[in-house]
Amino acid sequence: MRGSMVRTAGGGGAAPGTLEDVGELYAQHAASVRRRVGAGVRAPDPLIEDACQIAWSRLVHHRTRVHRETATSWLVRTAIHEALRLIRRGGRELSLDELVDGNSEAQGSRTPQLLDELVEQRAVLDAIRILPERQGRLLWLQALGFTYAEIAGETGDTTRTVERQLARGRRRLARETGR
Repeated sequence: MRGSMVRTAGGGGAAPGTLEDVGELYAQHAASVRRRVGAGVRAPDPLIEDACQIAWSRLVHHRTRVHRETATSWLVRTAIHEALRLIRRGGRELSLDELVDGNSEAQGSRTPQLLDELVEQRAVLDAIRILPERQGRLLWLQALGFTYAEIAGETGDTTRTVERQLARGRRRLARETGR
């Protein structure tokens, strides 16, 4: 093993301690990780590539904790998790490219619906402003695609607190918007 490797707690192998070590891993295993993630998740190639890049960037951040011997499997697991998260998020987002580049009849039939949705969303945004700051912030994080656990990690709250605050915020929004 390389001299720049860092020993991790527990004595189990070395971790890629420097960015140079991560670069070596990337050169050796990027194609393999990409192929394994593509085999594990049915998704478009750009989404798989994004998920893999997110996994590699997380490895850079966690390079002192991930063992070199298990780095490839860690990357694959992380990238698959990210790909699934991106797929879930993609289902909630409206593709502007499809609207701009899409055929005119599909776009034409969708335009009034989009305007109605935009008016509704504007009303919800106005209602969010009257919520207590904490509930509003949690609703924003959820709208951005964060899970309860991720929100709890960001805010320092427990997942149960996040659930309760989101439920209270949604109830108040429903009262305010008449939904």
